[in-house]
Amino acid sequence: MPLEDCRIIELPKISDPRGNLSFIESGRQIPFDIQRVYYLYDVPGGSDRGSHAHKKLHQFIVAMSGSFDVVLDDGSEKKRFHLNRSYYGLYVCPMMWRYLDNFSSGGVCMVLASAHYDEADYIRDYDLFMKKVLGDA
Repeated sequence: MPLEDCRIIELPKISDPRGNLSFIESGRQIPFDIQRVYYLYDVPGGSDRGSHAHKKLHQFIVAMSGSFDVVLDDGSEKKRFHLNRSYYGLYVCPMMWRYLDNFSSGGVCMVLASAHYDEADYIRDYDLFMKKVLGDA
């Protein structure tokens, strides 16, 4: 899938003086059914996370608190997304190399995934990722 298939999606936001509310429903705001939710927190400043691709997994990434950047690479183009609002998320399609960096203090990253954890779905070597993108593997 090309990089332009990955995009920022604005979530519904119900404003209220007592605090705002946003929600995510499978197959409605995001283009897949949610099978797994995980989150990253207490990431030390200057650290990065990710640095892998998924063969089939779809993901939706939200900055629940603070901010961070997501860098996506489809093998021919790279794009950096800055996430800093809990009512925006980044849809990441399969076969997209990604890493997260530039975490603010107290940053919390929530990820909604289209499947349960499966190590066989990961590509953790960039050279192998490029071979698969080019059809050489």
